[in-house]
Amino acid sequence: MKNVFFSLLKSIPVLGAVVLTAGLLSACNKKDAVSTHIPASGLMVFNLAPDKEGIGVALSGNLVNNSPLSYTSFNGIYQNIYTGTRTIESFDLRDSVFASSSFTFEDNNFYSLFVTGYNGVYKNITVKDDIDSNANVDKAYIRYINAIPDSSAPVVTITSGGTNVAQAPASFTSVSDFIPVEGGEIKIAATNGSNIATDRSFTVENGKLYTALIIGVPGSTDSIKKIQVRYILNGSLPNSSGK
Repeated sequence: MKNVFFSLLKSIPVLGAVVLTAGLLSACNKKDAVSTHIPASGLMVFNLAPDKEGIGVALSGNLVNNSPLSYTSFNGIYQNIYTGTRTIESFDLRDSVFASSSFTFEDNNFYSLFVTGYNGVYKNITVKDDIDSNANVDKAYIRYINAIPDSSAPVVTITSGGTNVAQAPASFTSVSDFIPVEGGEIKIAATNGSNIATDRSFTVENGKLYTALIIGVPGSTDSIKKIQVRYILNGSLPNSSGK
């Protein structure tokens, strides 16, 4: 199955969007016209490992992404997956598994899988894309992951309307909660006072959810692998304009 996967060469750029609506698996028994719910969730997969190109991810032996993911790419959608405890394997162009883990997926929830690491040491980071029950369409919501393979924890600062709304050290592979901000321009900065210093400003919309990707290799001058901030739009809250 993996060899079939690697016959597909198209990768997806890091900037994309998907509405946070389940649309999850269900089945209908035509004989008695009774709908039967098949437990399922949604999974978004990211390749944040700078020296891994064209990776695949399998859950219990079943491929998740339809095309190889280059570094900084993701599968662009919340892929429908079956629930329960699943083995997660990330593999490369040689069909060699370089990161393995397990995770329990619950029915009707959304998750993100970040494939991280560098230089022979890799890890799958799976998190539930959970948002506070008090979230409303009058705010935008953003979280971040530190995927820089460095032992020191940079301080990540989020500024909205000229005011710091969040500031905290972020260890490697840590993923923050979704943080409410006012719609408009925000700035995300990460620094450790030495070999990590980056920031990016971009516009967010109320009622929408975003993930900032703090990525790169300390000291790299490569335009792709240098320390930088990228972001994606995960989707929209119910009743927002993006639904």
